[in-house]
Amino acid sequence: MAHPSSFENKKSTLFLLLAGIFITNALLAEIVGVKIFSLETWLGTNPAQINFFGHFVLDFNLTAGVILWPVVFLTTDIINEYFGRQGVQKISFLTVGLISFAFLVIYLITTLPPADFWVQINSEDPNGKALDINYAFKAIFRQGLGIIVGSLVAFIIGQFLDVFVFHKLRKITGPKKIWLRATGSTLISQFIDSFVVLIVAFYIWGNWSLHQVIAVGIINYIYKFSMAVVLTPLIYLSHTIIDRYLGKENAEQLTAQAAASSISLL
Repeated sequence: MAHPSSFENKKSTLFLLLAGIFITNALLAEIVGVKIFSLETWLGTNPAQINFFGHFVLDFNLTAGVILWPVVFLTTDIINEYFGRQGVQKISFLTVGLISFAFLVIYLITTLPPADFWVQINSEDPNGKALDINYAFKAIFRQGLGIIVGSLVAFIIGQFLDVFVFHKLRKITGPKKIWLRATGSTLISQFIDSFVVLIVAFYIWGNWSLHQVIAVGIINYIYKFSMAVVLTPLIYLSHTIIDRYLGKENAEQLTAQAAASSISLL
């Protein structure tokens, strides 16, 4: 076993690294989420053309943030394993605060009057078409209040549900079957997350029908479900790297403590 001070330093470094990965990807996902891209075009496949309720024909047009959210899900599971419920809660609340602060700063910056020369030198796009750079800047960086609130509410609910399911499964399986508690908790939490953000942002605050919310939510969840399964090998790879870094005995002690403290709080 490593010297206690050495182990504590490694544990603190690990938590700081995981927190940095978690917060960076969550913040970037929120910022770039304003862009909607075609997954089928990206993969070079034909549009899905899925018909829902006879009203909507949907393709896999997704927010760009979904590229980064799987990293957040993966990091959540790792933090769950080694630092338990309290570790996830600390990072989740910190992330919500930092995202809220980031959007406040972005909003204030978009209200600043543009410099005339900046508008002038960016008055045309590469094809010679007229361009209002200040309007484009606002359109990209400002998101509707409903989207911001819906995203943060869904994020918090998803994180807490992920923790709950993760440790309930760990209580059943013990330290074995990492894939079951990691993937299982993600699949359940992201099912709720996929619909909460749409309900708050577009049904309560916007003008979407309930049928449209369900249809788009299903499309988003199919993607998240697929990514959760695809990323399963990375969970084992991450555990191998961390166990070697901490030392197998220390890592087992840390995960046992995380499980015990989390189950006692559930």
